[in-house]
Amino acid sequence: MRTRSDNGKLLLTYAVLIVLTFLSLYPALWIILSSIKEGNSLYSDTLIPSKMTFDHYRDLFERTMYPRWFLNTLKVAVCSTILGTFMLLLSSYAISRFRFAGRKTTLKVFLVLQMFPGFMAMIAIFVMLNAIGLLDSHWALILVYSSGSIISNVFVAKGFFDTIPRSLEDAARIDGASHLNVFVSVIVPLSTPMLTYASLMIFNGAFVDFIFADLILRTEEQRTLAVGLYKMVSQRNSTEFTTFAAGAVLVAIPVTLLFLFLQRYLVEGLTAGASKG
Repeated sequence: MRTRSDNGKLLLTYAVLIVLTFLSLYPALWIILSSIKEGNSLYSDTLIPSKMTFDHYRDLFERTMYPRWFLNTLKVAVCSTILGTFMLLLSSYAISRFRFAGRKTTLKVFLVLQMFPGFMAMIAIFVMLNAIGLLDSHWALILVYSSGSIISNVFVAKGFFDTIPRSLEDAARIDGASHLNVFVSVIVPLSTPMLTYASLMIFNGAFVDFIFADLILRTEEQRTLAVGLYKMVSQRNSTEFTTFAAGAVLVAIPVTLLFLFLQRYLVEGLTAGASKG
């Protein structure tokens, strides 16, 4: 039987959850309503605009290079996700399954590198990319994002591979499967939850990154969404704040849809893995 103390704790829990939900949703709601508000100013006396319009979305495609920025961002994010997930899969599997000289040292290096923010190496990366002629290139972003994904996700991936019983691989080898067949037919299917999580994190990081993209990309034709939208409102005489809000809303849609789409496969993968185990 539930006591008054239990009821009080339950009400307090719901109250905290409601406050946190409001704090999380209010900025998103504010930017959405600002994107359909008349005028260029983000300031408004009321949360809900008195007059609404979708002209800012039309101006975004007619008066700016937003479509080009979107395609550039999509190209960088997709290529970074594919290459980064592949590199993470190989490196984390090797660290989990094989014992080689320098294995512990490599893990310690990865752990130390995670303690430092990525922008600390930006100048060194900039000099390196400039030396090999990759400045103002999408491939520079793809290489940095995909290689950086190993450092940020290697312990998650290695921990997942450690939970896969070696007996499954041994059974496949007894049946005559090669190392490559074992990896492709046994390990990769069982790694669906981890690969889904890693792919989503890599894609999201590449899609919304601003600092490194702003450092590398020099021309408007090469800009990504984050850089293009910032440049649109960073000029001294710029007043396109509601158009910026419209662009921010459209930026969030692909990431949100991708998360909802992959979440279903993540849950299915976890359930399937538990059933097979």
